Amino acid sequence: MQEFLFSASIFLAAAVIAVPLAARLGLGSVLGYLTAGIVIGPVLGLVATDIQDLQHFAEFGVVMMLFLIGLELEPRALWDMRHRLIGLGGAQVILTALAMMGLAMALGQEWEPALAIGMIFSLSSTAIVLQTLSEKGLMQTNGGRSAFSVLLTQDIAVIPMLALMPLLAHAPTAMLRADGSIARASEVKTAGEHGANLSLVEGLPGWGVTLVTLGAVLVVILAGIYLTRPVFRFIHHARLPEMYTALALLIVLGIAFVMTSVGLSPALGTFLAGVVLANSEFRHELESDIEPFKGLLLGLFFITVGAGINFSILFAAPLDLLGLTVAVLLIKGALLYGLGRIFRLKGRNRWLFTLSLAQAGEFGFVLLSFSRQQHVLPPALADKLSLVVALSMLLTPLLFILYDVLSRRMTESDTHEPDEINEQGPVIIAGIGRFGQIVNRLVQSSGFKTVVLDHDMETIRLMRKFGFKGFFGDPTRPELLHAAGLKEARVLVVALDDAAAATRLVTLARRERPDLHIIARARDRTHVFQLYQAGANDIVRELFDSSLRAGRYVLENIGLSEYEAAEAERVFYHHDREAIRELAEVWDPKVPSSQNAAYVARARELEKELEAALLAQLELREAKES
Repeated sequence: MQEFLFSASIFLAAAVIAVPLAARLGLGSVLGYLTAGIVIGPVLGLVATDIQDLQHFAEFGVVMMLFLIGLELEPRALWDMRHRLIGLGGAQVILTALAMMGLAMALGQEWEPALAIGMIFSLSSTAIVLQTLSEKGLMQTNGGRSAFSVLLTQDIAVIPMLALMPLLAHAPTAMLRADGSIARASEVKTAGEHGANLSLVEGLPGWGVTLVTLGAVLVVILAGIYLTRPVFRFIHHARLPEMYTALALLIVLGIAFVMTSVGLSPALGTFLAGVVLANSEFRHELESDIEPFKGLLLGLFFITVGAGINFSILFAAPLDLLGLTVAVLLIKGALLYGLGRIFRLKGRNRWLFTLSLAQAGEFGFVLLSFSRQQHVLPPALADKLSLVVALSMLLTPLLFILYDVLSRRMTESDTHEPDEINEQGPVIIAGIGRFGQIVNRLVQSSGFKTVVLDHDMETIRLMRKFGFKGFFGDPTRPELLHAAGLKEARVLVVALDDAAAATRLVTLARRERPDLHIIARARDRTHVFQLYQAGANDIVRELFDSSLRAGRYVLENIGLSEYEAAEAERVFYHHDREAIRELAEVWDPKVPSSQNAAYVARARELEKELEAALLAQLELREAKES
C-alpha cells in the first residue's frame, strides 16, 4: 500500500510540475506528460510500479476519449465521412504497411515478420494526435477531420491485424513451450490477457466467431438505443449525483469488456456506443462525468510511455535506433503528403495531416506484445521496435511545433497579389467574417452600395460563390483604402478579426479623413478603449448586444413583462455606453486596469449608479401597479 501511494504521488507531482511548464513554454501538454515520464522513470528511477501493467490501465484514457468523440458525432455525420474512412484511411493503412514491410525486408527480415512490422508502423497515435488537435483548436479544420478519419480507420484495422498476426508465425516456434514440448492452441495467450481466459469466441469455428462478434456489436447498438433511457430515469430517481458517474463508467467499462471478449478493440466499441448515444438527451451528462477520468488516464498513459522508454537499449545502438525512427517518420510522412495531394488537401491542411500522423501509435505496443507472444517477432527485435514506437511518439509534439512554424510562414509568404479595386462606394467594409457579413447584407439589402475588403482569399472566393463581390487585399494598406474610395466614403466599417490590425486601420483612416464616420468592431473593453483613443465614432463589442438580449430573455422568464424587460435592457445599454466613455478617459494603456486606481474607483461608482437606475425603474413599476 505504501509503495502504491508513493508511486501515485510521484506520478501526480510530475504531471502537476511538468505539464503547466510545458504549456507555458508553448510545447503542449502531451510533451509535458512524456517528459515527466522520462524524468521519473529512466532518469531518476522513482517509479517502482510495473510500467506495462500500469499502461494497460492507462489505455482506458484512449477508450474514454473515443467514447466522448463518438458522443459528438451523429450517425449521419459518420456516414458523411465514409469516403475519408474507406478511401483515405484505407489507402494510408495499406500503403504504409507495404512501405514499412519493404523497408524491413531491405534490412534483412523475412516477409512474415516484415509484414508484421509494416502493420505495426502503419498505425498512428490516436491519443496524442486527438489530444493535440483539440488543444490547438484544429479538430474542425479540413486537415484535422482527415486525420481523425484515418485514425478511426486505423483503430478498426487493428482487428484484422490481430487476426492475421498468428498466421505469420512459424508453427514449430509459435507452439513451443519453454521446455521444448508442443503446446495446445488454447495454451497460447492472446495480447493483454492476464489470469483467466474470458474469451467468448475461443474454440469456435470461423462462422461462429463472426456471428458472436456481430451479435456483440448489435447488443451494444440496441442497448444504446433502448436500454440507456430507462436506466438513466431509474438513476435519476435516486437523486444521487455520484450514481450518474458510476453509470457512465459502467457503460464504458462494460462495453470495453464485451468488445475484448469477442476479440474487438474496446476503443472501437465505445466509439460506436458514443455515436449511438449522440442524439440522447443524456449526452451532456455523460460527457461531464467521463471527461475528468479521460483527462487523468490519458495523462497517465503519456507518462507511462515516457517512463517505459528503455534507454539502455537506446544507448547500446543510438544511431541505428534514431535512424530507424527518423526513417519511419520520413517514409510515413512522404506517403501521407502524397495522399493529401491525391485527396485534395491544400496548404496548411496537407501539412497538418502529414505531420500529425507520421508517428507510430499506442496500438503498436499491443501488436508488438501480441507478435512476441505468437513468436512472429523475436524478443530482442520486439524490444528495439517498441523503443522506435516510443521515440516516434515522443517526437510528435515537436512535429506539431514544426506545423505551427510552417503555418505561420505560409501565412506570411502568401503570394496572392491584391486585387485591382475598380469600384468605389459610400460604405467601405474592412473584414468580411461573421460580423462583417451581417453588416454588408443589411446595408446592401437597404439599397446602399458597399466596397468590401478582406485579406483572406478563401473568404473572398466564398463570398463570390454566393453572389457578393469583394476585393482581396490588406485593408490596413493606405493605397488599397484610397483605391476603395476613402476620400469620398461616408462610412468605414472596421470588422477585422485581428484587434491590433483594427486599431491600426482606425488610426490610419482618422488621420486621412478627420470627418469620416468610423464604426469599429471591438473584442473586449480594453479594445474599446484603444479604438476610442484611435478615433472610432461607434464601437460595437462582439458579444455585447447578444448578451443583452439573453439577459432580457432571463428577465422575461422570471417575472417581468416584455415591456419591463425591454426597459431594463434599454437602461443598461445607455448606462454602459456612457460608462465606457467615462472609463476611456481614465484608462491608461501602460497600466493594467486592475492596478489603475482611478479606473477601479470610477468603475465602482458607475456600477452603483447602474444599480440605482435599475432600482428606480423597478420602484416606478411597483408604484404604477399599486
